[in-house]
Amino acid sequence: METASRLQKLTPSLTLAIDSKAKALKAEGVDVINFGAGEPDFDTPDHIKAAAMGSLDAGFTKYTPSSGIPELRAAIAEKLKADNGLDYKPSQIIVNNGAKHSCFNAILAAIEPEDEVIIPAPYWLSYPEMVKIAGGVPIIVPTKAENGYKITPEEFEAAMSPKTRMIIINSPGNPTGSIYTKEELEALAEIAVSEEILILSDEIYEKLIFDGQKHFSIATISKEVYNLTFTVNGFSKPYAMTGWRLGYVAAPEWAAKAIDSLQSQTTSNPCSFAQKGALAAYKGPQDCVTQMVAEYDARRALVIGLVEKIEKLTYVRPQGAFYILLNVAKTGLTSTQFAEKLLDKQNVAVVPGIAFGDDEVVRLSYATSRENIEKGLKRIGEFVAGL
Repeated sequence: METASRLQKLTPSLTLAIDSKAKALKAEGVDVINFGAGEPDFDTPDHIKAAAMGSLDAGFTKYTPSSGIPELRAAIAEKLKADNGLDYKPSQIIVNNGAKHSCFNAILAAIEPEDEVIIPAPYWLSYPEMVKIAGGVPIIVPTKAENGYKITPEEFEAAMSPKTRMIIINSPGNPTGSIYTKEELEALAEIAVSEEILILSDEIYEKLIFDGQKHFSIATISKEVYNLTFTVNGFSKPYAMTGWRLGYVAAPEWAAKAIDSLQSQTTSNPCSFAQKGALAAYKGPQDCVTQMVAEYDARRALVIGLVEKIEKLTYVRPQGAFYILLNVAKTGLTSTQFAEKLLDKQNVAVVPGIAFGDDEVVRLSYATSRENIEKGLKRIGEFVAGL
């Protein structure tokens, strides 16, 4: 017996595999520095946990509407209006089991078999796999370091075909840390509108930005762009709520109805009491986010300062999220060789860039302590020097 053909095409998540291996070594007593996980190392803020625990005490443990509790959808609509200038009715917002689930539902709702989806590389590794499950064809577009790993209008147009149905934009980006400017998004949106290409805008890292940069939601450009856009966001990264599994997609009415229907027949509702925690995240104090971002910024500066001392490694300065890509081409190793040898010889875990569509880079997450950053970069320097 064999599994369904749609699953035979999938590639297991390399980030999760690296993270699992690093944690297994740590459990054996090995002093591993893990730069692999894309997960905040902070605890969920107390007022969010208190709201969830209070809802448990109150017996809020039953089914909710499949699209999320009304008060959370309303709070998300208010947030999108206040922070992003986006006008979505609560009925256009579907709360999902994490932003990953939000992206998957959007793709399933829009992509027919053989439809093409343009994905700039380096990309978050799950995008192509989601497209494959939907029966679509991922069209990978390599981007250039000199352009900040961002797709240009020329590259977008060159990748298009009559089968192009969607483009995925992730800003701030994982694994690149790059942020698209308003002008850059306007240029891409103009092309999308001219060809009626849908836009999946993954904005999960929107609050984690540095250097005075501004986050810009592409759906605000015009009504035409708005009607083509799936805006994805969530709670895991800004509020350190990864295990809570809560994200959302805001979409045109036709798409929101389709996603709600899909979700009602698959996962049903998101976790009931987690939704109460998410409501507290948006309605409560935001100083917790400000503090986390300040710490990430300090860690970013520390990483950059240490990387600059290591010969043969180059990088593009990340402007958001909590990742940095190191180009290892000058070491003579592929990204997989570099990552495997580094873990074997120095007990440092990084994610090979082949998982993101670029075999010349490795990804480091600086969602870890400054002590680990200093120790880990010292080991990387020793490793590179010994090659």
